[in-house]
Formats: sequence, structure tokens, C-alpha cells
Amino acid sequence: MWERYKEHLTRHQEIGMMLDISGMNFPDDFFDVMEPSLVKVFRQMAELEDGALANPDEGRMVGHYWLRTPYLAPSREITEQIETTIAEIKAFAAKVHSGEVAPPAGGRFSRLLLIGIGGSALGPQFLADALGNAGDPVKPYFFDNTDPDGMDRVLAEIGAGLAETVALVISKSGGTKETRNGMLEAAAAYQRAGIDFAGHAVAVTGAGSELDRLAKEQGWLARFPMWDWVGGRTSVTSAVGLLPAALQGIDIDALLEGARLCDTLTRMPSSRTNPAIRLALMWRHATGGTGAKDMVILPYKDRLLLFSRYLQQLVMESLGKEKDLSGAVVRQGIAVYGNKGSTDQHAFVQQLRDGVDNFFVTFIEVLRDREGSSLAVEQDVTGGDYLSGFLQGTRRALAENGRESLTITVERLDARSVGALIALYERAVGYYASLVGINAYHQPGVEAGKKAAGTVLKLQGEILTFLRAQAGKTMATEEIAAAIGASDAEETVFRILLHAAANEDHGIRMEKKKPFTSSRFGSL
Repeated sequence: MWERYKEHLTRHQEIGMMLDISGMNFPDDFFDVMEPSLVKVFRQMAELEDGALANPDEGRMVGHYWLRTPYLAPSREITEQIETTIAEIKAFAAKVHSGEVAPPAGGRFSRLLLIGIGGSALGPQFLADALGNAGDPVKPYFFDNTDPDGMDRVLAEIGAGLAETVALVISKSGGTKETRNGMLEAAAAYQRAGIDFAGHAVAVTGAGSELDRLAKEQGWLARFPMWDWVGGRTSVTSAVGLLPAALQGIDIDALLEGARLCDTLTRMPSSRTNPAIRLALMWRHATGGTGAKDMVILPYKDRLLLFSRYLQQLVMESLGKEKDLSGAVVRQGIAVYGNKGSTDQHAFVQQLRDGVDNFFVTFIEVLRDREGSSLAVEQDVTGGDYLSGFLQGTRRALAENGRESLTITVERLDARSVGALIALYERAVGYYASLVGINAYHQPGVEAGKKAAGTVLKLQGEILTFLRAQAGKTMATEEIAAAIGASDAEETVFRILLHAAANEDHGIRMEKKKPFTSSRFGSL
């Protein structure tokens, strides 16, 4: 194992990172066999960065790599847009911190309420948790769903601090329903507190979008751009992630530098020294190129707890595809889940070692335990030593039972290394997609879900209108469905009615019967 470790460990001094793939059971000739495929993979990545049309569904380029190296953008206009936006983000954050930009009623902004969903929330949440500290000038909170109770909990936690809270609304199109709902809930909360929402609100959105027009009309504090060539799941190094990070006090220059250095390293067409292509090749080996095994992310660092959630969207939305580039049905994807070490030791490592062998593990190790020295919990042993010991022990226990793993080691966790981790996985996802012949940059399944939700809400409107016209009368699901011409959707009608009756918003009552599905519904 030592000889294999020495052969397959790569150290990348530029980004303070090591990648160990020796725990993956690939054959000795694996890299040689895969080498011919890599010519196309590297060419496609170069074309992507040169501005090729990467998402034919939406007719757009994919340029998240330009965000940290603007001069590589295919036009001077895009380069200037990126550079100007970064400068404006830093200037705005500095004015908030100095008090030059302040609440209309006085005081300083000390809190941030970020309203977004998916990539507009996962990336900023990950940065906030990984890099935030108790002394940050602005404390972040999140509306990342359209759950009313969840929003109530966040508002209750902010409490009287709402008067000192910047509301940051993030939506590229400006029409994302979850984000719009969160914005309306937030605006209502500010109004109840007698606070001018517009004087506290900032937008990150596409130029000319519904949200952009609203922010302009109402005179919001500021507006920052989202571009159509940046997808939500790769938007963390755009204004989506940089603005909330800068407001929180995170060093966004260091974050961008780490990503830029990793981009430079992972752009090199070499399977022996490029960590992103090596990572993608390990995914290809482990899954057979068909998604046959799950990716388990185990970071042994509390600050990286949200990394697995962030990677779920990046990997699964990018790689979960029904068809390949030729249109053939392939049903690709890699499922991602994870926890953190050593919590996972008391959660699901038992199954990883002894249960179904349908996964490969990625351990993420941070060498630096904390700033300064640590308490010795035993003779010459600190809590950090225990954490490292559990990582090494789990790796060995899995290997002894034939379970595959790879390990990413970073010297310390800071903005620079987090930027490098983000860029590493963004590039690996792109490489893997090329290896298996799918488009990593569109998401037809997400759009299908949105359309289906719209159909349900339209049906709800028809149900409510019908029942309100039948005052005092209760009816069974089948009767209601037949009356509105939805006999082919009786289950959906029943579930809509259940939800409506459980809440006071629509004035629907329920008479419970046996069997339960024969219950009757009417308008109050």
C-alpha cells in the first residue's frame, strides 16, 4: 500500500492541496487505457472556456471560469462586466461596514437576510458556514425555501434586528417562485415592523428581469448583475456568492485567487498532474461511467459540513441526465451524500464498511486544526489528533473490507483553499460529463418539475373556485374532480384538498370519513 500511495499521491503546492487516489482499486493500466479519451475531453473544456455554445437548450455559453480570470472571457465587454462587478461589490460592502450605506432610520447594517434557492442559496450558505466567524461585521440568515414556518423561524431569530438587516434577493430570471415568495414574506415582515423594505433591499438578478425592474422602480439600495452564461450551481464566484461573502467580511480576493490558481492547474492537459481530471477518472472507474455507485463526501472538519449539500446540486444537477449528447437514453448520474467526521463514525460508517458496497468515499482532510495550539486531552494527544486518527482509521477499516476511497488534503481551511475546492469540483464535473458523453450544463428535469408544480397550483385555483360556489355543501374527492373536469387527477385533487383543509388560508373544511379517502370537503 505504501508503494501504491507514493505512486498515486499528487501534491499541488500552488493551491496547498494533495490528492490521494491509491485507495481506489483501478487496474495498473487504467490511465493508459483512458488516455485516448482525454484528448476529446481536454479539447471540449478548452472550447467551453473559449466561449463555445455549451447549452443549446438555452442558447448560451457557460463561463463561470471567466469569473476568476476575466481576461479569458471571449469579449472585452464580458471582461469589463466581471471586473466592474467585483469592484462594485467590494465598494458596496466597504460602505456597509463603514456605515456610509446604512438603514434609513439610522444605525448600521449588522445582519443579512439572503433570499434565494438552489444555487442562489447553497453556495452562499456554504461560504458563510465554512468561512464565517463570531466577529464578522454582518451576520447572515437565509430564506432558502418557500416553507412559511421556516421563514417564521428565521424572522424570529432576527427579531428586533430586522431594522439593521439588509435583504438580499437573488434570482436570475426574477420569476423564481420560491424566491419571489420569500421576498414577499420578507417585505411583509418589514412592513409589520414599520420598516421601509426598499431602503433595506438589494437585488442580484439579470438585467431587465422582473426583479430588476421592481428594484429599480422601488428604489432599492443596489442592484448587481447575474449573467445568462453563469448557471446557478456554478454561480458562487459571481455576485451570487461574492456579495454576501463580502458583506459578511470574507476575503473574496483570496477566494477568487484560490479558484483562479486551481483553474490554471486543472486546465493543464495531463492526467498525471491535473487533479480535476484525476478526480473525474476515479468517478469514471468507480461508477463504470454509468452512475453505478454513490459518491459519499466525508469532510473531517466542522466548517465543511455543508460541502456535501453544495456538491449534491453541483454534481447531481449537472450529471443527472436522461439522454446523452447523441439523444440516446442513458439515465446518467452520481448520487451524492455525506456528513462530517467523526460524526459519521456514529452515523453511517457501519453500513459503509459492512453493508451494501454501492459507493465510493471521498475523505477531505484539513491538516491545520485551529489557529494557535490545542489542549492536550491525553498525553501528547489533542482533539485534532483524535480527529485525524478517526479519519485514518476509517480509511483503513474501509480498505480492509475492499471499500474504495480517495482523499483530498488541504493544508488549512481559509478563503483561498475553499476557492480551490470549489474550482476543483466544478472542473471535475465538466470533465466527467465529457468522459461519459452528456451535457453538464442544462437541467430539463428541473424545468419539468417547475411546470408540474404550476399545473398543480392551477388545479388548486379551479378547486377553490368551485367549492366556494357550493356554499354549505360538502363533496367527496371524486365528485369535485368530476365537476371541474379533473377525473384523471383524483389523487392530486385529494392531496390539494388535504393541504387546503389543514390551513386556514383558503377557508376549506374537511369532514373525515372511513376510509379516509372518502372524506368530504367544502367551503367554510
